[in-house]
Amino acid sequence: MKGKCFWQAVLVGLLVLAVSTGALSQTPKHVLFRGLISDYTPRSIGGQVVGPWEMRGVWSLAVKRWNGKADFSASMAMGHSDLGVTGGDLESPSARGAHTHHITMVDATVTPLTNGFRVSGPVIVTGNGTFPAPFGPNSTLQVDITGGNSVAYSNIQLTFTGDATKHFGSQPINGVVRRFD
Repeated sequence: MKGKCFWQAVLVGLLVLAVSTGALSQTPKHVLFRGLISDYTPRSIGGQVVGPWEMRGVWSLAVKRWNGKADFSASMAMGHSDLGVTGGDLESPSARGAHTHHITMVDATVTPLTNGFRVSGPVIVTGNGTFPAPFGPNSTLQVDITGGNSVAYSNIQLTFTGDATKHFGSQPINGVVRRFD
């Protein structure tokens, strides 16, 4: 009887070990990229002198392994650069026109590039936490994550189309990949 209980205990122990090892070896559900945005808009957008605006913020991108989709989010602060300050008063916070944007894409399409990958789809952009932003609700976003010969994923570029180009322009907004895992 004691021998039978011993072997049952060993069998249960091996079963627990096998199940826990299998759980540890599962592929993660997504790859998470994080980084910073740091760029300027052009001085003129759509023929109007509106900038340049400084753009600073953080972003994250979760690439879902099981379906080729990705979720992107960014939090960005914008303010006029010294050149863009209205009235020339560099000490006036109101002349800087500081404001914020939250930028979100859910289940965006992932496509490979020669030196990285692209994520694109409809985007939600807020202005100071309000949707729609003053420039309108209908925009798409293209996010390119690329690298060079030393760092595989080092750069990010955000390119808007639609209503958001009235504010951000149509040129890519640049940033850096800080980490991915």
